[in-house]
Amino acid sequence: MSSKDKILEFLEENKESYTSGEAMAAALGLSRNAVWKAINDLRKLGYQIDAISNKGYRLSKDTDIISKQGILSYLNKDKADMLSDNILIYDTVESTNKLAKEKAISGSPNGSLIIAKQQSLGKGRRDHLFYSPEGGIYMSIILSPDFLPTLDKDVITAYTGVSVCKAIEELCDIVPGIKPINDLFVNGRKICGILTESGIEYETGLVQWIVVGIGINFDTDVNSFPTDLQEIIGTLFAPGHGSISKNQLIANIYGRLLNWDGLDENRIKDEFQRRIILQNR
Repeated sequence: MSSKDKILEFLEENKESYTSGEAMAAALGLSRNAVWKAINDLRKLGYQIDAISNKGYRLSKDTDIISKQGILSYLNKDKADMLSDNILIYDTVESTNKLAKEKAISGSPNGSLIIAKQQSLGKGRRDHLFYSPEGGIYMSIILSPDFLPTLDKDVITAYTGVSVCKAIEELCDIVPGIKPINDLFVNGRKICGILTESGIEYETGLVQWIVVGIGINFDTDVNSFPTDLQEIIGTLFAPGHGSISKNQLIANIYGRLLNWDGLDENRIKDEFQRRIILQNR
């Protein structure tokens, strides 16, 4: 891990307090000069780092940049250590689902997470485009059948939709409804689309992998969408006014979709049905 990544990880884990450069250097086994250089490098990347004489540095609460270190800071340490190598973040990709499927075919493990800050060819159902401008969360998770209690597509669809709803409710105090198959709406506007795809062995019909793609309009500028979509697209927050960070929401959803322990299939289907709304598009 580079000095810059070590400093970012430290700042993410200690958001609530200032830490002197000397204390940071001692904790991370770095020189004071390496700490100073890493802080400057992070600022050049857009991270807002507050500094107060005799107190030290702290990552500003106004900083909302998706990062592996930021996501891991919201997971328990054992899980973070186990999943660290499985998280890949890109500025722009054609489609996180496309990339996740390629990696699943190549043998990437259960829990691999692909995130992009933008998609140039985001994919919805039936090959519809999924517009993916800055300000959104675009993530795809690889799930292995060996780690799932069921391969019933209705259960998996229900569990993913309900999991994303619960994460948004818990962190944002916003209650989405679900329009089948798995689009989330708030106040009559679409704020999230979920697309689940799988790879199946032709001869046996066995499922090899599942990829769950989730696109959330977090604090996206609605005006960045095509004109014909602006009347139906919503966002969780106004641009730059999120009450939580993107990293926090990603981590919450990620944790839920890796935890299928004790799944009650009938209960999750019932909960999915209770959240269904009728919405003209």
